[in-house]
Amino acid sequence: MLTNPGTFFVEGLGLLSFFFWLVTVGMGLCAFVLFVKMALRAIAALDLYIYAKNREIRTHYESPKPGD
Repeated sequence: MLTNPGTFFVEGLGLLSFFFWLVTVGMGLCAFVLFVKMALRAIAALDLYIYAKNREIRTHYESPKPGD
């Protein structure tokens, strides 16, 4: 027989904490994947912005003007 019937409750808490840890790790992985996707989009947007600004500067300062 059981000498201490409270062991089921303690083991249940251990199992519950394991599931909580598992859910937390899963959410952390999802957050990391979303962060990487956002960072890649931000890098692409920054590249487009830099390209547009460089093109604007080149057309404005390197083009021959009719009065020169």
